Amino acid sequence: MSTKAQRQQLIATLISQQAVTNQPQLVELLLGSGISATQATVSRDLEDLGAVKVRVPGGDTVYAIPEFAPARLAPEDQLRRVMGEWVADVQHSGPMVVVRTPPGCAHVVASALDRSGMHGLIGTVAGDDTIFCIASEDIGGAGMADKLRELAGIATNSKVRKVS
Repeated sequence: MSTKAQRQQLIATLISQQAVTNQPQLVELLLGSGISATQATVSRDLEDLGAVKVRVPGGDTVYAIPEFAPARLAPEDQLRRVMGEWVADVQHSGPMVVVRTPPGCAHVVASALDRSGMHGLIGTVAGDDTIFCIASEDIGGAGMADKLRELAGIATNSKVRKVS
């Protein structure tokens, strides 16, 4: 018999190691690891873990846990990888920066940004494919946008338009 914490730890590990597309699949994977759980229990566990569905290349959706280690700061190389993979566009207006991602991916990028401890980033709000970032006064929206573009590997040029 496993505890709730052990089951949730295994769920987080399974999700991080392979593409889990639905709850019945996760129930089977748990069973294969010797843990019996109902789909309702797995559903509650996913909710507790903050698991979300993200679209991956090819169009499928899989479970992900954006804040698997919420107390740990995201290392810069991890942030670069997330930004490089998921960020399509960065624009700014005043202290606000708008980051665009593919549908269903904004929360993954926002979580990585929030955990980065990046100087000048006050906070983020994520929707489905858009993140609003607020920059501190000393960095400003233009400076933050440049920093985010650099992390994402998006070329900066003087013709980048501002969001109005």
